[in-house]
Parts: sequence; C-alpha cells; structure tokens
Amino acid sequence: MIRDVLKMGDPRLLQRSLPVERFGTPELRELLADLRDTLSHLNGAGLAAPQIGVGLRVVIFGVRANPRYPQAEEVPDTVLINPVIEPLAAEMIEDWEGCLSVPGMRGWVPRHAHVRYTGYDEQGRRMERAVQGFHARVVQHECDHLDGILYPMRLRDLSRFGYNEALFPGEALPLEE
Repeated sequence: MIRDVLKMGDPRLLQRSLPVERFGTPELRELLADLRDTLSHLNGAGLAAPQIGVGLRVVIFGVRANPRYPQAEEVPDTVLINPVIEPLAAEMIEDWEGCLSVPGMRGWVPRHAHVRYTGYDEQGRRMERAVQGFHARVVQHECDHLDGILYPMRLRDLSRFGYNEALFPGEALPLEE
C-alpha cells in the first residue's frame, strides 16, 4: 500500500527509532511491502520506516540504471534492518542530496566517502557490505532517518540549500533519497 511520507516539521521524524526484535512476522512483511510500494510510486532512491510514521530501524534503498539519472550509479535493492554504519576512512565528500521528506529542495551534504554497514535482511540473516560513492551516501542518508536526522541538519553552508528550480533551473534532477 502506498503510504503518505511525513514532511520535515513532523515531530515523528526527529525521534530515534526502535530496533526490530522479531523477523518474519506479518507486520514486518506488511511494513516492507508498504515501503517498497511507496518508494516505487515516488521514484526515490531509498525510504526509511520513520518517513511513513513507523518508528522502527528499517530502511530500503536501491537504484537501477535510469536514463533520466545517468550519473547515479546502480545500488542493489536492499532491505536493511537494525543497521550499524562504520566509516572506513576519514575522507568526507560533499554532494547534493534530496529527500522525500523535504520535497522540492536540495542541499550540499558532507558524507563519509567509504563506509561498512552491517545489519539484517528481512529474514533476519546478517549482512555486511563495504561501499563507497553514491551507495555510501544513500545508506548514510537513510540510516540518519533512524536517528531522527534529516539532511538539512548536516548542512555546513546554507547558501547551498534551496529549492530545486532555483538551484538547478531547467535541469533534470537526481533521485530523491
């Protein structure tokens, strides 16, 4: 079922999410189906459970080749539950980000260039990946939602934050994360 995405200003987006304690439940399957349906409907790169009003540590993300967004590298479709992110280097990279909870806007956000993330898939199997580039950015962005952090909270320079049409007049824009 396609769910409404909470917008910045909703206090539920600022709360720390609770860990998932049981896997394979009908409730978890329903949550994941709703996240997938909502993300697909909005053509985003990722979505976190808190963005649809569910305070659990669950994110989904994935990007396939898309002629509208040729600069976005592919990221495998991933369900990540109870994630932990560890930077693998001190290097930070800044780039533009958008968010389904901050529609119509972009900001220049610093993120770790290389990270390792661990967590569980929907069956409760442990997973671990070391990633970089856009994949690293997407997972950090989505996992921030689990700690009540929206990307504007990470901005260093508000002159690089604004409405899409003002920042990028006439340009096709990257995926919302």
